[in-house]
Amino acid sequence: MKFPERFSNLPAHAWPRLRALLDVHTPGGDVINMTIGEPKHSFPAWVTQVISDNAAGFNSYPPNEGSDALRGAIAGWIKRRYGVDVDAASQIMALNGTREGLYNAAMALCPETKNGQQPVVLTPNPFYQVYMVAAISVQAEPVYVPATRETGHLPDFAALPAEILDRTTIAYVCSPANPQGAVADETYWRRLIELAEKHDFQIFADECYSEIYRDTAPTGAIEVASAMGADPERVLIFHSLSKRSNLPGLRSGFVAGGPESIRRIQQLRNYAGAPLPLPLQAAAAAVWADEDHVIENRRLYAEKFDLADRILGNVAGYRSPEAGFFLWLPVPDGEAAALKLWQDTGVRVLPGSYLSQDVHGENPGAGYIRVALVAPKEDTQRGLETIRDCLFQ
Repeated sequence: MKFPERFSNLPAHAWPRLRALLDVHTPGGDVINMTIGEPKHSFPAWVTQVISDNAAGFNSYPPNEGSDALRGAIAGWIKRRYGVDVDAASQIMALNGTREGLYNAAMALCPETKNGQQPVVLTPNPFYQVYMVAAISVQAEPVYVPATRETGHLPDFAALPAEILDRTTIAYVCSPANPQGAVADETYWRRLIELAEKHDFQIFADECYSEIYRDTAPTGAIEVASAMGADPERVLIFHSLSKRSNLPGLRSGFVAGGPESIRRIQQLRNYAGAPLPLPLQAAAAAVWADEDHVIENRRLYAEKFDLADRILGNVAGYRSPEAGFFLWLPVPDGEAAALKLWQDTGVRVLPGSYLSQDVHGENPGAGYIRVALVAPKEDTQRGLETIRDCLFQ
């Protein structure tokens, strides 16, 4: 039997690599899992009642693009959050989480060539792994742009050669950044949109951590693009209820952008997608319309940010995240640090190199570990104190 080669050279995914590194060893204490960004705060108690009240919807195929009620709730949220009017019917598509959209948008929108050459897809490095696989799937060249301390932990796309930018079709940006917690401000978005207009590429703004912040709500790509009067097809935004509302299992997200881009993504999903069941869409619509639980969620994370600052603030190179719920802790060697923590204490963290790609023999995540602050406050405090005592004393 002949199998395709297109994905044969993918690097091992982060989680199998982590299991291979740690699980052959006995943990050195009670296990504290600080690896995966799976929220553990409570979601709104009324969500289950909304699903129950709409259970008859399981008897119907859900609309491909999302129900009118859900897209209307999302449009209302975008207006409240960013002050931008979007047409719910033509500029929004409901997603099964953001990963589906981040992948399929590239499938639907990346042209086969750009200026007669192989197209380029830009991704920050470190990065969410779906960006790379999307680029490979559309036979584009993935270009990994360092997002390091020197660049403010956001990619400096303008520093790329013009030859690369002229072949670029898509630039992925995550703000607030996973894993570093850096936030793209208005100036960053404005410069990137100007660059995209100059070189004619689209910006895919992955903003799924946008509602977990300390003091100031992160600026959104869509609000800057709107203020600039940019081509409405230039920027697509991707959001989810997973982090905002502690509902990773609901799988409710959305993509919003120009009508032609959304039409093309919808057309691909007509053939290859699976929309969210109607009872879950009803719950999602109610959750997008409510902010009280989001405010409480931010308060709980703020307590853990403060814990991290108190416990790790004296660690050399420690940087308190602006937003999101990860710490990006500098260590001499991320793999060695993760293994030591596991063998000595039972704390489980992710080596930063597992979220990054080697470029010219260097991996920008190699000197870091990612620590997720998703557990209850008491467990988080115990984990952070253990990390400090094991690695930084």
